Amino acid sequence: MDWLALWLSVKLATVSVIILLPLALWLSRSLAYHQFYGKSWAEALIMIPLVLPPTVVGYYLLVGLGRESWIGSLLERYFDAQLVFHFSGLVIASILVNIPFAVQPMQRAFEAIPAEIRDAAACCGMSRWRIFWRVELPLAWPGILTALVLSFSHVLGEFGVVLMMGGAIDGETKTLSIAIYDSVQAFDFDGAGAMSLVLVVFAMVTLAITSAMSRRMLRR
Repeated sequence: MDWLALWLSVKLATVSVIILLPLALWLSRSLAYHQFYGKSWAEALIMIPLVLPPTVVGYYLLVGLGRESWIGSLLERYFDAQLVFHFSGLVIASILVNIPFAVQPMQRAFEAIPAEIRDAAACCGMSRWRIFWRVELPLAWPGILTALVLSFSHVLGEFGVVLMMGGAIDGETKTLSIAIYDSVQAFDFDGAGAMSLVLVVFAMVTLAITSAMSRRMLRR
């Protein structure tokens, strides 16, 4: 078992989900309640990582954030920082790839809230911000929880984008999925099997807990 890779995977998933939460809440709520010109194209742009091969997404991120790009050159010139082959680059890549996994369940949860409930809260004098905290968030919580668990699990097992953006640098970019690949390449099938089992068990446990909590909240 590569414990350092496991720790890095958990760290990457945690940081990505924490940053992704407010962004996904804003995007999903905007898509659920507002109609605007080009909404279908905006939804398609958000969902495109679901259908593109991860290596394609990783390639564009590698080109767009590398040292030769204007973003990469600016970061290196003014902040002496690089994104490619660094943990910070993996975080950005994970957020971009997992936006649809976070936005879609949240959007469906917000859309399921009856408009009459929000209208009644507004008629009672509640501000938009208070309606969001006191009405929308409690009712949409099962979808939000599902989105967070799906995003965390997907980041934990992400391979293609991580390989393209980060390679396999110990302690910096070598996550558990990359460690599994390296073990197979080295014919260490016992090690690869043990690490794969960790991901399978984690995915089963988190999905089971999420389903149970969602059913319990919906019965309230």
